[in-house]
Amino acid sequence: MSAERTAEQVHESTAVKGLARLGLASRGVVWFGVGLLAASVALGRADERTDRTGALAAIRDKPLGGVLLVVLVVGFLGYAAYRLLEAAVGHRDDEGAKRWGARLVSLAKAVFYGALAVSTAQFLLQGSGGGDETGSRTAELMSRPGGRTAVGVLGAVLVVAGLVSAVKALRRDHSDRLEDYRVPDRLRSPALAVGVVGLVGRGGVLVLIGSFLGQAAVREQPGQAKGLDAALQVLAEQPYGRALLGLAVVGMLGYALWSFVEAVYQDL
Repeated sequence: MSAERTAEQVHESTAVKGLARLGLASRGVVWFGVGLLAASVALGRADERTDRTGALAAIRDKPLGGVLLVVLVVGFLGYAAYRLLEAAVGHRDDEGAKRWGARLVSLAKAVFYGALAVSTAQFLLQGSGGGDETGSRTAELMSRPGGRTAVGVLGAVLVVAGLVSAVKALRRDHSDRLEDYRVPDRLRSPALAVGVVGLVGRGGVLVLIGSFLGQAAVREQPGQAKGLDAALQVLAEQPYGRALLGLAVVGMLGYALWSFVEAVYQDL
């Protein structure tokens, strides 16, 4: 049996697909935690970091929190492995440039979720880092040849990706991700509505972070770059900031719920 055929069988196996679904559920857990932290801040009840690190810290501090963090690491690794196999042997129904483009997207997802697994494992072993690290990382990158351009390009990519995500959600393109025959009729409309809210919310977050990266590159001020925590704080300080932050919370919680929907019903 060829290596390619073996990889195809592994990619289509129940075990690997199960790990991929666990990864989608893990994504939902993290976004749900971030959304709850942001809600507490919006209500003036907490000052925790409203980003992935804050969510992981909240999980760690709960009973069996360490066990749940291990589950998240396994889930992220599982989803990364599924997408890596898909990048290698998947999208067989497509042809030519379309196939290679789809495989490149799968590879990007594999790298992203692999990085999530590594950073979550580091948090589990070492604990949280203080402050918003985005500015310092941006400063390090901008100090290198071509770094300013790279930061600007990254910011633009995030803005475009956020806008595309929102537009596709409003067009309800995300319905194609689900296995229709598995979704109960009574749940389909609510599930797709949750997807619209969540994907538009995620798109807004990407646009927000990307715009700060763009400002950092244009103004040559790395401190202008902000991660999710600092970006939401800036949002809260704007006129009607609490209302804007409330909308962001709805979007993040919606994306968490959509992640759970995908974990159960996505067409893998």
